[in-house]
Amino acid sequence: MQEDIFKTKNYWRNLDKNMLVSFILLFVLGIFFSFSSTSFLADERLNKGYYFFFQKHLLYALLSFFLMIFVSLVNTDLINKSLFPIFLFFLLLLILVPFVGIEAKGSKRWLNFYTFRFQPIEFVKPFFILTIAQIITSNWIKNLNLAYFASFILLLSIIFFLVIQPDFGQSVLLVSTWISLIFVSGVNIFYLSFILASVVFLFFTLLYLAPEKFSYIVTRLTSFMDPAKSGNFQSQKATDAIREGGLKGQGMGEGVLKESVPEAHTDYIIAVVSEEFGSIVSILIITIFLFVAFRIIKRVVNFSNNFYKLSLSGLASLLIFQVFIHVGVNANLLPTTGMTLPFLSYGGSSLLSSGIIAGIILNYTSFTEKIE
Repeated sequence: MQEDIFKTKNYWRNLDKNMLVSFILLFVLGIFFSFSSTSFLADERLNKGYYFFFQKHLLYALLSFFLMIFVSLVNTDLINKSLFPIFLFFLLLLILVPFVGIEAKGSKRWLNFYTFRFQPIEFVKPFFILTIAQIITSNWIKNLNLAYFASFILLLSIIFFLVIQPDFGQSVLLVSTWISLIFVSGVNIFYLSFILASVVFLFFTLLYLAPEKFSYIVTRLTSFMDPAKSGNFQSQKATDAIREGGLKGQGMGEGVLKESVPEAHTDYIIAVVSEEFGSIVSILIITIFLFVAFRIIKRVVNFSNNFYKLSLSGLASLLIFQVFIHVGVNANLLPTTGMTLPFLSYGGSSLLSSGIIAGIILNYTSFTEKIE
């Protein structure tokens, strides 16, 4: 029975050790920067223990690490057979959010499980990518264009529940990742253009039909175009912090961004890092993510199985798009979205989701006898 669940034979030999080291390094950096970015918040603002948030981040980081190892060890066939049921489970939890979720700062994005808050979309994302890859490459739907359309309908259903929350950032991330995935699959460019036009049309239709419900989107766009006029200076403060940090930084604990911007330890962690440790460290972090994407692409080009090609390409796109949305907001190049940085931002759901994504990537790139 143990051999059916875990595939340990030749595991270490086939494992991409460079990617494993990269993921471990990201976890370690996240723990280190969490101490710097959350200590002031816990001690001065919330009157909690100095190490309150750091201890929670450390716990979730360790859980995420072991979850990554566990997922990377699980039999690949078992993962593939379980993808759709797992995806449906987390999708049902996402559907429950508007009804029984808890509201924070005008958004309903979390389910409360007494001891911790759970954000379903963080777990929907990786399994959505894998499910779409299965829809496109399997024999479930014979016609490829029909498979694309089915995946588009599935995407819209998730976007609908995200818009209700509302969560514009995750919506943009999912749409961008889905587009990259079907583009890699070889979709007809005219078909893709039609779908993109449909997305844009639906977006403006929502703004027109429910201006009050989605006024926050217009507000964020206005804030991005004219920060002084809108009164939203968060991204501007993050940009100033990056500029003040320069290449070498102000020194650990010397940054002021975490004291002046709410949720700096989640949505603006890269700006906090740049301010205290310098842009050179932020560039190093981005380079690690790019290196992981490079390693994935290097392995994918040798695969003959289209499912694994699409799955790994989609997961790599998910990571890279999320990193660049986070960095873009911090550098005031994109409107505010409230996007976390994988592996580094504070948040249990985000960290556990990062562990799952890393585990699946390591799993799919290590069991080469199954996929080449």
